[in-house]
Amino acid sequence: MSRGRLLLSLLTKLLRGNELASVTFSFASWLFLRLLGIIYLIAFWSLSTQIVGLVGERGILPAGVFLHSVSQRTGPERFLILPTVFWVDAGNAFLQGVTLAGATLSFGLALGFFDLPILCLLWMFYLSLYVVGGGFLSFQWDILLLETGFLAIFLAPVSSLWLGRTGTFAPPKLIHWLFRWLLFRLVFSSGVVKLASGDPVWRNLTALQYHYETQPLPTRAAWYFHQLPASFQELSVLVMFIIELWFPFLILGPKKPRLLGTAGIAFLQILIFVTGNYCFFNLLTLALCILLFDDSLWPKRWTLAEYAGEKGAKRIRHWPKWVQAPLAALIVLLSVIQFPGVFRWREIWPSFVVRIYRIVEPFHIVNSYGLFAVMTTQRQEIILEGSFDGNTWYPYEFKYKPGDLKRPPMQVAPHQPRLDWQMWFAALGSYQNNPWFINFAVRLLQGSPDALKLLQTNPFPDRPPRYLRTTLYDYHFTDIQTLKREGTWWRRERVGTYSPTFFLKDDKG
Repeated sequence: MSRGRLLLSLLTKLLRGNELASVTFSFASWLFLRLLGIIYLIAFWSLSTQIVGLVGERGILPAGVFLHSVSQRTGPERFLILPTVFWVDAGNAFLQGVTLAGATLSFGLALGFFDLPILCLLWMFYLSLYVVGGGFLSFQWDILLLETGFLAIFLAPVSSLWLGRTGTFAPPKLIHWLFRWLLFRLVFSSGVVKLASGDPVWRNLTALQYHYETQPLPTRAAWYFHQLPASFQELSVLVMFIIELWFPFLILGPKKPRLLGTAGIAFLQILIFVTGNYCFFNLLTLALCILLFDDSLWPKRWTLAEYAGEKGAKRIRHWPKWVQAPLAALIVLLSVIQFPGVFRWREIWPSFVVRIYRIVEPFHIVNSYGLFAVMTTQRQEIILEGSFDGNTWYPYEFKYKPGDLKRPPMQVAPHQPRLDWQMWFAALGSYQNNPWFINFAVRLLQGSPDALKLLQTNPFPDRPPRYLRTTLYDYHFTDIQTLKREGTWWRRERVGTYSPTFFLKDDKG
């Protein structure tokens, strides 16, 4: 059968209502919410250890200063432009309190207590942190968590399950399809942007010969994968394109194609998790995959939904159709608007649609995705050193990013060291285009305890240095022979200075 006839057959079955309409996903939905609680817990706990140093009162980009600046230039509309609870207070205690409250509520969601109200609060808290986090919370997993968390509000029952009942439930079919559409967009867009960018290393299948050592935070496994032959790397890129461009269509089909597509996507996510530190991105994508396992794949005793019994039927309620239908229409509309951007189509939307998009955009209920559209083929690292006299220099060591040549790459995900990640981005550009970097240098020269906690070592424990210099190096993985002989995982060559030497004017001496 030709591909055209196969596609027509599939569409016919969809329209007639085949097994896609009859299968249930009760246990998968219950399990997904528990996993989402764990992922939220990871996200909030990870931020709780860094938030004060990043955007606290004496952090790198103080949230209070940012919000005050915005309030001076805007009126009441600022609450819609920047939807965040930190308009109330952006001090250290409140920032820390929101992250810890989020972690506590996440634990409750993981245990199955008060699903709906907790999901609403978690989404609001994480959106609030995203708004004030600036570049430190500008990653695709952050917006993916916001979009997933928002949809999950409509997946949870509107019923006495709030009180911690642990029975499974059948999700609304329309909401379940919105999750499937989200997974489709996430994976398919990742493949499309690589081809649409025109980057030759993706098109000639050589991208993975660079990726393992040039990605922001490699793992130890990435070092070993980098040693594999070029032919294996090229085959891996080809397999990746097959998974990202073809398998998303399979998850829209009936059971067997759906499971094949899900297995391929899950396989790719596991490999990415092993070879790179991408926060909770892979775990969240795997959780979305779990939603595609219907009840026939689980033990029957796990899939007896609470709604099945007569008593349960009175206790389980979902959002009414008059809420679900407009929500689905809005999400589909917003996601279709963003797809043309992926394909670089010209703007074709009427003005009222654009206005809707701009109103909803700050809430990140629908987002565009696509990682590594252009592959970085060179790894440059910024080494920071301080000095009292301008002659003797002592280096600052970061917790996870490459520095010491003998320190092996680490597996740190699902935690994300936000400063280490931003240092990778800073090295791709200039210090003039990264104003946060200048703020960071100022905090080091001031000896800010909050900023210093983000680092592994502080070579100036008694008083801060007078000068701070930055040197740019090219970093490369070593080979197996060098590792055995010298014990070094990295080698480097000096490129030059990244910025002028920093000093505080009042302390020049």
